[in-house]
Amino acid sequence: MSRKKRLSVVIITKNVADVLPECLASVAWADEIVVLDSGSEDNTRAIAQRFGAKIRVNTAWQGFGRQRQLAQQYASGDYIFMIDADERVTPELKTAIEAVIAAPDKDAVYSCARRSLFLGRFMRHSGWYPDRVTRLYSKNHYHYNDNLVHETLNSGTARVIPLRGDLLHLTCQNLLSFQHKQLNYAEAWAAQHYQQGKRCHYFAIFSHCLGAFCKTWLLRAGFLDGKQGLLLALVNAHYTFNKYAALWALSYQQRANKGS
Repeated sequence: MSRKKRLSVVIITKNVADVLPECLASVAWADEIVVLDSGSEDNTRAIAQRFGAKIRVNTAWQGFGRQRQLAQQYASGDYIFMIDADERVTPELKTAIEAVIAAPDKDAVYSCARRSLFLGRFMRHSGWYPDRVTRLYSKNHYHYNDNLVHETLNSGTARVIPLRGDLLHLTCQNLLSFQHKQLNYAEAWAAQHYQQGKRCHYFAIFSHCLGAFCKTWLLRAGFLDGKQGLLLALVNAHYTFNKYAALWALSYQQRANKGS
């Protein structure tokens, strides 16, 4: 008889004491919880310890992709479920995950429908639902890429099987905090694309910005999400503006330095 497979829930953290308890409570049934912290100054690690998590620390930040890779290395389970501190596993999703662990397929990875909260409303449109993310996979066969931000799982030719149940995501409860986080993402995105040799023309900043608004509000039916849908379309446009303006600024500065 084959050995029962074990599940490791893996979380990377920094100063998430306000949202971490509910996240950990939603995955307390797993065989193991691994928390890789990048230098929290609040009670994040104490909370993780209270839930019996295996805690490691790495403050040499090299981006989200590599931090997830390192966190996975600390896991001892056969399967990984990668979750963020502002996410929660619903009972239906828990049942689906347990069914996979009971009869796993190493040649498949598993995706969740993520239902995101934006200013008090769980969005149903705007490109935010079902927003499937691949989070359950065999530890020895798959890992995340090296992206500084917007990292994804390197799953090769594996079949992606959708799981039943939602992963709740408390994306934005405070608008200014959310935009501050997006500004950091935009900076990392611009740096990564600049390093890859990508460049941005001045007027492309505004065309991308307008395109982001129209995609969210019209093509992805953001207007059906009411007031939050309109605000999200504007926030997405602002985020897109910051990304491409930062990329253009890096190129402009390089040219200016060459000319001096």
